[in-house]
Amino acid sequence: MTPARRVLLGLTALFIVALGGIAVWTTTCPCNQIPGFMLLGDVQKAPVTDWSFVNDIPLCQIQIYAGPMPHAVNLNCMATPEGGLFLSCGNCERKFWGRHVQDGAHGRLRLNATVYPVVFTRVKDEANPTPPPDAKRPKEWGTFQLRSAVD
Repeated sequence: MTPARRVLLGLTALFIVALGGIAVWTTTCPCNQIPGFMLLGDVQKAPVTDWSFVNDIPLCQIQIYAGPMPHAVNLNCMATPEGGLFLSCGNCERKFWGRHVQDGAHGRLRLNATVYPVVFTRVKDEANPTPPPDAKRPKEWGTFQLRSAVD
């Protein structure tokens, strides 16, 4: 076997291994602290007006678009008794997704195996939405309200 052919076979094997790794990463992450790429699953086509079921689901995953690339992470979501959907993050501006999500940005939310198209709106009031009502949210704390992007 010639040296050029060995190099070509080695590069081909490396490409196949890298492609396989990317496929596994894309289909299994976000996982723990490792961000993911595209959230896959059955896409909900009907609008959601009552998100109260979210409180019974242990894992919330969001996908935003940072430039041309999707970026997905695991985090906590919570629904209000009225059915509104919120997510929050401490030190939000230090987190990649927190710096890149803009008001009115479209993204995706995955709950169990279902993907919901959503729109993000940053909550800008100074009062914490949970009791006591006079509690102040630290400046580095970010809260976002999500609404269904399907009309």
